[in-house]
Amino acid sequence: MRISVTEAKGQLTELVRRAEAGDEVVLTRHGQAAVRLVPVRAVPDAKARRQLLEAVRAAGAAKAKAGPGAARSQDFLYGDDGLPK
Repeated sequence: MRISVTEAKGQLTELVRRAEAGDEVVLTRHGQAAVRLVPVRAVPDAKARRQLLEAVRAAGAAKAKAGPGAARSQDFLYGDDGLPK
């Protein structure tokens, strides 16, 4: 939605609600886009950041245990004699 700054003055509350709901709200000045209203994302607190970090570490540890290491990842291409199959 594009709306002039002059018109937006009387509709600010509604424009903020629309932006929070995900609508794109662009304020124009003399027909040119001037600013965009976007919702502020919540900044995670220390506890939430720690939980995220622990989840990433656990996922990484599980993935590391899932299969052969890089040194053995292509062993299926070679026979017991070390030559390509």
